[in-house]
Amino acid sequence: MEAIDKTEEESEEAISAQVVAPTYWLTRFVILRLLGFIYAIAFAVAINQVVPLIGAGGLTPVGIYLERISAALGGDAAGFMRLPSLFWFGHSDTALLIVAWIGFVLSLVVVAGYANALIMVVLWILYMSFNHVGQEWYGYGWEIQLTETGFLAIFLCPLLDMRPFPRYAPPFQIIVLFRWLIFRIMMGAGLIKLRGDVAWRNATALQYHFETQPIPGPLSRFFHFLPRAGLKIGVWFNHIAEVVAPLFVFWPRIARHIAGVVIVVFQLTIILSGNLSFLNWLTIVPALACFDDGFWSKVLPKGLVRRAERAGQIGEESKPMGATAWVVTVVIAVLSLQPAINMLSPGQVMNTSFEPFDLVNTYGAFGTVGQERLNVVFEGTDDNDTTDNANWKPYIYKGLPVLLDKRPPQIAPYQLRLDWQMWFASMAAPSDYPWTYNLVWKLLHNDKGTLSLFAGNPFPG
Repeated sequence: MEAIDKTEEESEEAISAQVVAPTYWLTRFVILRLLGFIYAIAFAVAINQVVPLIGAGGLTPVGIYLERISAALGGDAAGFMRLPSLFWFGHSDTALLIVAWIGFVLSLVVVAGYANALIMVVLWILYMSFNHVGQEWYGYGWEIQLTETGFLAIFLCPLLDMRPFPRYAPPFQIIVLFRWLIFRIMMGAGLIKLRGDVAWRNATALQYHFETQPIPGPLSRFFHFLPRAGLKIGVWFNHIAEVVAPLFVFWPRIARHIAGVVIVVFQLTIILSGNLSFLNWLTIVPALACFDDGFWSKVLPKGLVRRAERAGQIGEESKPMGATAWVVTVVIAVLSLQPAINMLSPGQVMNTSFEPFDLVNTYGAFGTVGQERLNVVFEGTDDNDTTDNANWKPYIYKGLPVLLDKRPPQIAPYQLRLDWQMWFASMAAPSDYPWTYNLVWKLLHNDKGTLSLFAGNPFPG
């Protein structure tokens, strides 16, 4: 009788353990949908801007760039190994657009709820191809962040099964790697601020940031004129979100959920306060790995939750997916050594990759805060008199403020790559940005592609 009771007790404990064990069916679903949306935005940016930027007649033609890389490294093969990209095999304007359109269409498939490892690996290769030949136009931290995030997402999915809730559960190892990614993103951003501008340490940074950030948004003025006390609280919330919250992403459930909420809310406030491309949307993706299905069941539609529950009841662990996940974990662990040392170093370098495939990178943003806003504004005139008395007309950017009586538009998560580079150029000499001479030449000749990067042409015809 005692043996029977003991067996029943053990069975009840096993059932109880199964009930409380966290699952990640909904977590995978949400991560992939949001990542697909970000991929779609990124490829839409390429469709609209890549030809006038790096096309054959662009501001910095990709053909010339690849020739320089090949000459410096001793051949195309060496260039490909250093900067893997499909465009080593062909980089015509048509090729650039075909790759961008394929990426955009596949991204929409993922957004619609259908993803597998094959689709995700194609998206990863396509975007990495742009990233590695995009030169300064693709020189931002979120470009390598997207390739790293996209790489991890490959291993969340079965190889072929595209269903929103496939047969196999997401490998827990990959969920942990997403948490490691959000830890490095947030901690890197937090430490670069604490080690950088004194304005972050004395809590005055937000008195300037909303005005001097690259592309203000429609609500930036509201944030800029918040009471000084509120702006100081905002700085301290920044430090809590970037330095304290990441410490808890590996903790038990409740602490991890709180950390995830803090990080996501922080990213949403940045989204509201400016136009920082898709950076903050992308940063939310790995933060979602802090949440399990128990959390999502309280916030997602009941129909979706029931589908995930049914998948969990009939689903199973895939041994090949699990083995692959362990291999990926070991690779990421080895590659994480140098970024981790960098993050802890007083000479921390942000937004850097240490290997050709951008698998594990360093991150950070706004280590210094400008206290004065400068803009480069191009003007032209069709008057014979080219003195200050002429009727000079400005070329209006799509995002950068030129007309001070106009409210800044909402651009993000879309990215205006020329506007971003002109923000950096405003803090340097023209010789530091030699492509600006090419830009001026093209404006003088009414180049259609270049003019498409501006809001309009003051000299049509």
